[in-house]
Amino acid sequence: MSRLLETFNALKTQNRKALIPFITAGDPHPQYTVGFMHALVKAGADVLELGIPFSDPMADGPTIQLACERALVHNTSLWQVMDMVAEFRKTDAKTPVVLMGYLNPIEMRGVEAFAKKAQATGVDGVLIVDLAVEESSAYLPTLRQHGLDCIFLLAPTSPEARIAAIAKEASGYLYYVSLKGVTGAATLDIDSVTAKLAEIRKHTQLPVAVGFGIRDAASAAAVGKVADGVVVGSALVSEIEKNQANPGVLAGLLADKLAPMRAALDQLK
Repeated sequence: MSRLLETFNALKTQNRKALIPFITAGDPHPQYTVGFMHALVKAGADVLELGIPFSDPMADGPTIQLACERALVHNTSLWQVMDMVAEFRKTDAKTPVVLMGYLNPIEMRGVEAFAKKAQATGVDGVLIVDLAVEESSAYLPTLRQHGLDCIFLLAPTSPEARIAAIAKEASGYLYYVSLKGVTGAATLDIDSVTAKLAEIRKHTQLPVAVGFGIRDAASAAAVGKVADGVVVGSALVSEIEKNQANPGVLAGLLADKLAPMRAALDQLK
C-alpha cells in the first residue's frame, strides 16, 4: 500500500481532513528546504507537495513564479530536489511527498531515469501540471512501475467526460483547482466548489483535495467541510518571499502559518 493511500485511509478513519502544504524546493536557498519540510510536518501537514523549480511555471501566479526564480538562481535541479527528499526520508519515513512541476525537466532527464530516482529517494507521487490525460499513456506506465502515484488536476471548467477520463487514470488523490486562473488568485466560491466536488465524486472513490485560493484558517475550514484535503501554497511561499533576507526564521514562520489551518480543520471533526 502506498504512503498516500495509507495516509488518506488513516485520516478517513479518524474523520480528519488532509492538510497539504506546498513549497518550492530550493527557495530561498536549497540548504533550507529539508528543514522547512520537517517544520511543516511538525505543524500538522499530512502530505507535502514539493515544487520543482521551472523557468516557465505557466499555472502559477507571481508569488510562485518568483519562488522558482529564487530557486533557479542557486541552480536547484530536478535531481537535487529528489536528493532533498532522500535527506528528508532519513528522519521521516511516514509523510508522503508529492513532486509538483512541469514536463520539461522530466523529459530532459528521461521519464525512466526520473521515475527510478524518484522511487529510490522516497518520492510517493507526481503531479505534472502540463501532462494532459490524453497524452499520459507515454508516461503513466513507467511512473506506476516505480510505485509513483499519478495525481491530476481538475478545474471548474472540466466537463464530465474529462473528469471521468482523468479519474480513470489518477491515483493517490485528485487535485481540484478551485479557481479559474493561476495560483494565488481571486476569492473562493464555496458553493461552486461544493457543486463541482459532487460531480467529481460520481466518477471516483479517490480523495479529492482542493487548492488555489486557500490563505488562512477560515478558508481552509470552509474548504475542509466539503473536500478530503486542503492544499495551501501561495500563502506559505509569500512568507518565504517576505522574509528571504532572514532565512533562519522561515521554518518557524511557515509552521506558524500552517498550524492555525490544522487547528481549524481538526475542529471540523
